[in-house]
Amino acid sequence: MVAGEVIAANADVESSPEAINKDAYSAWMFKLKPADAADVASLMDAAAYQKLVESEAH
Repeated sequence: MVAGEVIAANADVESSPEAINKDAYSAWMFKLKPADAADVASLMDAAAYQKLVESEAH
């Protein structure tokens, strides 16, 4: 988990949320200033998340 302060929100996504479904890697929702930058290192990258999803039974 990363805690922090939201410093920007993407108004384009607010008015067209379907943009996230069309191309999740090019549309951002918000920018966060982390309270502790070290927390960011604990997040998964896209490849690690894909591996996790594929390993779980659905």
